This record gives sequence, structure tokens and C-alpha cells, in this order.
Amino acid sequence: MLRRFAFDERFKNYSLTSLQKDLVSGIVVGIIAIPLGMAFAIASGVKPEYGIYTTIIAGILISLLGGSKYQIGGPTGAFIPILFGIVMTYGFENLLIAGFLAGIILFLMGVFRLGSLIKFIPRPVTIGFTAGIAVIIFVGQIPNFFGLTGVERHEYFFNNLREIYLHIQSMNMFSIATAAICLVTVLFTPKLFPKVPGPLLGLIASTLVATYLYPGHVATIGSMYGDIPSRLPEFQLPVITFEKIQLLIKPAFIIAILGAIESLLSAVVADGMTGSRHNSNKELMGQGVANIIAPLFGGIPATGALARTATNIKNGAVSPMSGIIHGFAVLIVLMLFAPYASKIPLASMAPILMIVAWNMSERTVFVNVLKTKTLDSIILMVTFLLTVFVNLTVAVQAGLLMAVIIFTKRMSEALVTAKVLPNDDNKLEAIKSPSAANSHDCPQISMYSIEGPLFFGAAQTFEQTILNTINYKPKVLILRLGKVPFMDTTGEAHLSSIVKDFSVHGQVLITGIKPGPKELLIKTGLYDVIGEKHFFEHTGEAIDYALKLVNKHECFGCKHFAFRECEMLSAIKQKAGEQRQALTN
Repeated sequence: MLRRFAFDERFKNYSLTSLQKDLVSGIVVGIIAIPLGMAFAIASGVKPEYGIYTTIIAGILISLLGGSKYQIGGPTGAFIPILFGIVMTYGFENLLIAGFLAGIILFLMGVFRLGSLIKFIPRPVTIGFTAGIAVIIFVGQIPNFFGLTGVERHEYFFNNLREIYLHIQSMNMFSIATAAICLVTVLFTPKLFPKVPGPLLGLIASTLVATYLYPGHVATIGSMYGDIPSRLPEFQLPVITFEKIQLLIKPAFIIAILGAIESLLSAVVADGMTGSRHNSNKELMGQGVANIIAPLFGGIPATGALARTATNIKNGAVSPMSGIIHGFAVLIVLMLFAPYASKIPLASMAPILMIVAWNMSERTVFVNVLKTKTLDSIILMVTFLLTVFVNLTVAVQAGLLMAVIIFTKRMSEALVTAKVLPNDDNKLEAIKSPSAANSHDCPQISMYSIEGPLFFGAAQTFEQTILNTINYKPKVLILRLGKVPFMDTTGEAHLSSIVKDFSVHGQVLITGIKPGPKELLIKTGLYDVIGEKHFFEHTGEAIDYALKLVNKHECFGCKHFAFRECEMLSAIKQKAGEQRQALTN
């Protein structure tokens, strides 16, 4: 038994057999990660080696310090539009600082246990921006696929489409052939050779063809970005000033939020595949440390990579050791084979990224949400279109805002305020019967049942419903709050308004209030205003108390009979009246 990992629960019962499994899966995932790391870096507007540095450093740290047993970290496609926009606007040096700040934010999110909050982001928002990112990645690779020359990359999607249109006549048939060879190899390798990484085989096959059959006719990594160094860069602290923090804090937050979403979604999928359970807050802290350290060696922002994590699991990984091994495997390949990577054609990288975009688009889920033709469909389309044609920041903000507004509207409609009468068979229960309540309503006692959250979106309707339906001033108002699970200060304010209105001529009684709303009333002082003796656990108790407060003389001749006691009170008064009349005569 390997006891040196006993400090980490994820290594519990770790053995030499486990190490053998992790070794195999780590090497396989490491081989897959190499072309992806370079491709993501190039698509993000930086040199390919920076993607490899990120794969090594962040990959090792995320596995070592994270909260998932199977998570594989590194550069991902989801970051491409964000990172490219930062590079275009602020430059590569400031991208490293933004990644560093994002790492601090991620670490603090974990420290303050905010990992569970990510689950509150609506699914249509995540599907929308993920599909939008996929479209941006796919279209962004068209120039490399067709070998277009003179194409300038822009931050905005429409401008990139225009560049493709303007230069479409510069297509290079050698680039198309190279890209086609890589594409076919990647697509058919899993069917013919399931154990062989398709992207790596596609790169090798297309590179060999381009190098020996038509050398110099296609752009390569070396011709565009220079040779890839066969070592890690030197450690270098970024120069961070208050002005740079102000400048980059917004991009840093976007990187952190997107990184948190991607990593935790990947961890959840890994849990579903293995039956394990990740620690979301520890995962965020691990992601944070990785993104703090990686920029010190030239690494770009990293997060959990769903496809590589799934591959890790399918190849038999049993612990985070596989992720650590994957990072060292990439490091060894970098030191031994970096000069050969410079010969890889850019056309070979294009289909790999296109397939990544296709797989991450969640097209089936996207279409299914659209088919529902609900408000969720609108949220999805707005988020998607804004991601593509504006930017991810605006898209997520708009999507979340729409989701909050729609949720608030739905919750406000869920609140039901209805006039009720007691059940003839059981006075402790009430029946919702507006028509019966109107025909048998007691002139002195009104009773309402409130069901649903009493919050800012529904509080005003709650107050108006009660005030508008009471066209007289009863002496007692009974409010049944047993089915109000939550009350905010706005709901409390409107309840307070009702209480103050009725306190002039009568009394408000509260029944069945839950601990949460009751605690709020105590804190605001409304509990004392109403009076402790006016809170009841059961409706029947409140009715008994209310009957003691009514004016018995007004019960004479009343035929409403809202309560069981009404007929008796009416008969007693009527009999007393007849006796007085007889004595007078």
C-alpha cells in the first residue's frame, strides 16, 4: 500500500495496481492533450507552446490540489473567445496578469464555499453560451482549414465572417488536402483503432503528407510562430499595479466564473460516470492555485476539461495520480519532440478544433430546449446570439438577468391568496371556496389562506388582494401562513401595512407560521406589534379566539353562518329578543 498519499481522501486504499492503471490512463490523456493544448493556444491568439506549458503546470496542480478524483485540467475551448479578446485588447502580458487575478478569485470562491452557487446558473444560459462559443471556434478555423491568406483576426464574430468572405478566393488546395487527411483520420480512428488517440494520429499523418509530398506549400507552426522550445520557460513574477488591477479585474472575473462553471460541470459529469462525489469548494481552490502558478511560467488560464476527463475515466483511472502523470507525460514529450512539433501545418490543427467545437455545442440539448417553445427557449437564444455577435460577458449577464426576471414572475404567480371558510367537519382545517366565502362570509371575521413565497415579486399583489376583497372593516382578520415557506423584508413590509391598517379598528391573527418567516417578524419587530398571544399553531384556535372578540349583538339575525357557533349565537340573540318583546307587551 502506498501510504504517502494518506493525507488526501482521494488516494484512499491506493496500491501498486492502482498506480499501473493511472499510469496507462495518464499517458493516453497526455498524448491527447498535446495537440489540443497547442490548438487552443493558437486559437486564443498566443503561441502554441503556451498551451503546452498550461497543460503541464495547471494539469498537475489541478489534479494534485483539486476536489475531484478524475478531473483533468488544462486549456479548453470554452476559454478561446475570452482569451483572444483579452489578447487583442490588452496584450499577452496582461492576459497573464488577468489569469493570475482569476486564480486568486477562484481560490477565494473556494475558501468562502461558493462552489455550490454555480448550480444556480440556469441550464439554458450555459447551453446558450457553450453553443455560441462552439460556433465562434468552428468559424474561426475556416481560414486555416482552407489556407486563406491575408486574413486578419478580429475580436467580433461579424468582422471575422467578413474577412473570410473577402479572402475566400485565396483558398489553398494543399491546405484543404492536409485538413481533409487530418479530419478523416480523426473521425475514423476511434472506429478502426479504439485505443489510439485520433487527434495525435491525425496530426502525424497529415504532417507527414504535407512535409514529404508538398513541402513549403502550407503554413506550419514553425513558419507562423517559430520553433517550439524544448523546455519550460523561466519563472517570472508579473508586474502588477493598482492601475492594472482596475483595468483587468473585469476580464479576470469572467475567466474565473467561466472556469468555475466549466470545472464543476466536468466534475459533476465525472461523478456520474464513476459514482464518486467531488468536493466543489476544494476543486475551486485547486483551480485557483493552478491559475495563480501557471501564468508565472507563461501559462494561459486553465480549467477542468470534460473530454479529457471522460477519456481519463474510460482508460481506467482510479485517482488524481493519472492527472499528475498526464502532466509529466506532456513535459517529457515537450523535451524530446518539441522540434518536430514546429512542422505541424496549421491546416492540421483546424479540423481538430472544429471537432472539439462540434462536440461541445450540445446541439441535441439545444434543439430540445428550442422545441419546448417556452421562456427558457428565449433565454437560450438570447444568450446564444449575444455570445456569437457581441461577447460572452454581455451574453451571460443578459441571460442571467432574463432568467431572474422570469423566475421572479413565475414565483410571484405561484403565490395564492384566497378567502376561505372553516371545514364543517374539522374546524382545524380550512377550505378554499371563494364563492362559498362570499355567500357565507362573516361580517366580523375574515379568514385568508396564503400559499407560496411571500417575497418582493408577490408582496404587493398579496396586500392588494386582501384589501381589495374586503369592502368592509371586519373586527378580526385571520391570516393562515402555514404554507408560506419564505418571506423577505418586502413581504414583511406589506404584511406590516395590513397589520397597521387593521389595528385601528380590529385585530390580525396569524396561524401556522413557519420558523423562517417567524424569525424575520421577530427581527423586524412586527411580531411584537401583532402580539405573541395573537399567533396560533392551528386555525381552529384562532377562530375560537376571534369569536371572543366579535360583537355578539351584531350576530342577531345573521344568516351567514360562517362558523359552527354562528347558528347558536344567532338563535340565542333571537330568543333573547323575543323574550324582551314579550315582557314589553
